[in-house]
Amino acid sequence: MRQHDTLFIGGDWVAPAGTGTIDVISPHTEEIIGRVPDGTPADMDRAVAAARQAFDHGPWPRMTMAERAAVVGRLAEIYAARQSEMAEIITEEMGSPITFSQMAQAPQPLGMLQYYAELGTTFPVEEERPGTFGPVVVRREPVGVVAAVVPWNVPQFVIMIKLAPALVAGCTIVVKPAPETPLDAYLLAEMVKEAGIPDGVVNIVAAGREAGEHLVSHPGVDKVAFTGSTAAGRRIGSICGEQLKRCTLELGGKSAAIILDDCDLSSATGFLSIASLMNNGQACVAQTRILASRNRYDEVVDAVAAMVQGMPVGDPADPATGIGPLVAKRQQERVEGYIKIGIEEGAKPVVGGLERPHDRGWYVAPTVFAGATNEMRIAREEIFGPVLTVIPYEDEADAIRIANDSDYGLAGTVWTADVEHGMDVARQVRTGTYGVNLFMIETGAPFGGYKSSGLGRELGPEGLASYLEYKSIARLG
Repeated sequence: MRQHDTLFIGGDWVAPAGTGTIDVISPHTEEIIGRVPDGTPADMDRAVAAARQAFDHGPWPRMTMAERAAVVGRLAEIYAARQSEMAEIITEEMGSPITFSQMAQAPQPLGMLQYYAELGTTFPVEEERPGTFGPVVVRREPVGVVAAVVPWNVPQFVIMIKLAPALVAGCTIVVKPAPETPLDAYLLAEMVKEAGIPDGVVNIVAAGREAGEHLVSHPGVDKVAFTGSTAAGRRIGSICGEQLKRCTLELGGKSAAIILDDCDLSSATGFLSIASLMNNGQACVAQTRILASRNRYDEVVDAVAAMVQGMPVGDPADPATGIGPLVAKRQQERVEGYIKIGIEEGAKPVVGGLERPHDRGWYVAPTVFAGATNEMRIAREEIFGPVLTVIPYEDEADAIRIANDSDYGLAGTVWTADVEHGMDVARQVRTGTYGVNLFMIETGAPFGGYKSSGLGRELGPEGLASYLEYKSIARLG
C-alpha cells in the first residue's frame, strides 16, 4: 500500500494540522491501496503563506522567464524518467486502462512541461509600441499566487495544464488534488523537489470540498485555476467574482460527433473509440452524442455498437482492456442511473444496459442508445461514463443545429471523406476545440470551451498569457 503521512508545503514534507486521512480505493478490487492526510483549512493557510512568501520575497518571480524555463526543463527530464511509474499509479488509483495511461495520462503532462520550457525561451516579456508622446512599453508580469483545484479523471493532465505555464510565468502555486487521486501528486512533489524549484513555489495539499473552498476564498490567492463540473465552476466563479480574483474555469461538455454520409465508418469508429470512450468515458471532451443522418442511421448504430463490443471490459492493469472501472461507487451508481433514465425516456440500449459486467469493482456495462432525441436527458446532461447516444438528423444543417443545441461547447468532431468540407462544418459548431476525422488536444493550441463549458483558455501561448498581468508604461523623453 502507498502510504504518506505528510504534506508538501514550503519545499518540505510537513505534518498535517489535523488527524484525518484519505483512503485511496482501487476501482478494480474495491480494496484500499493508499492513504494520505486529509488537508484542512489550516493546512491551506500554511500552503498559501508559503506560496505568498515565495512570490513576494523569493527568487522565482525575479528570475528571467528563460531562467525559469530552464528549471522547468529540468523537471521535464526528471518526469520523463518516471513517466511509466506515473502511468501505473494513475491506473491503480482511478481505473484508467494502462494503455491509455501510457498513451496520454503520463505523456501529455510531460509534453506540456517540454512545450512551456521551450516557449519560455522566446515569449516576449516586454514589447515597445508607439505612443502619443513617446514609446510605450507593454510589460507582462506574473499574476501572483495561484490556487489549482483539479479533478480525478486525468489528474496529472489537469495539474500540469496549470502548473507548467504558471511556473514559466513566475507564479507560485498551491495544488489541491482530488481526494480520489492524491497518489500521483506525491510522485510529482518528489520530482519538483529534485528539480531544484525554490521552496514554496509549489505546494501540494490533497483535501476535500471544505478545504478546497477555503483555498479558493483565501485572500492570499490571486488567481484560481479550476477544472471540474459546471456546478462547482459556478460556485468558484461566484467567489472569484465577489473578490475580483482572476480565474480560469474548464468545465463540462456534451460533445457531438457528426457522421456525414460520405464517411468511411470503419475508419471513423476506429478513432471514435478513443474520442468517445477514452478513459472509460470519464472525459469532459468525450464525443458522447453521435449524430447520424436518417439515410445511414441503422448502419451507424450497428457500427458504433460493434465498436463498443470490441472493447474488452476488465482489469485496467491488463494491456488488453479497452474499458476499465469507474472511479468510485457513487460514479457507478450515477452512470447506471442515467442508463435507467435513458430507458425510461424511450431510448433503446442496443449494447449494454443495467447488467454489470463484473461482480467486483465499479464497472458499468458500456452502453449505446438508439432511438434517442436531442431533448432527452441522456443527450443533454454530462454522464461521465461509457454511455453513447446515437441521434438522427435530417440534413447537414440539422446536424449542425443539433450539435449547437447544448448548454455546453467544449469539443466536437465531424467525420467525412471531404476534409475541406469538414473544415466548413467545424467553423459552424460553437465549441472551443474541434476535430475533422480525429480529436486531439494540441499542447500548442488553446483549450477551453464556450457557454457552460467554462471561462478562459489553457495550453498554447494563450495558456501562458492567462498567468500574466499586462502593464503599460508610458514615458516622456
